[in-house]
Amino acid sequence: MAPYYYPSSPAPCYGSMSMISESDFDKEMRPILPMTYPAPKPQMTPSDFEIAPGSPAILDAQYTQGFLKTQIGKRVKITFLIGTNLIQDRVGILTDVGISFVIIKETETNTPLLCDIYAIKFVAFYS
Repeated sequence: MAPYYYPSSPAPCYGSMSMISESDFDKEMRPILPMTYPAPKPQMTPSDFEIAPGSPAILDAQYTQGFLKTQIGKRVKITFLIGTNLIQDRVGILTDVGISFVIIKETETNTPLLCDIYAIKFVAFYS
């Protein structure tokens, strides 16, 4: 922005400096930066997903969830530890296994029951 001078005040003395207009200053002093655009993210479909080598796979039978998935449809007796000293048993047909839960259909009431997999201590399988 150019300085404003009032006619009643004396003009300042600049010596031999040449006056540069505001538009020239912007053109000369503005740094030139390369234009950068963010790289497009690749779109992955579920079929493109691969499990990295060495990653834990819960579908493996070496994990609790993977083994329980092989037992779906069997009659089970699951023992849960609730808190530090309360033990409860549930009996039913194992119908589904998730990452942090199992679902059994209770034999007495024929209703599905969602159970916390981290509270399970023992599972008995009946044929």
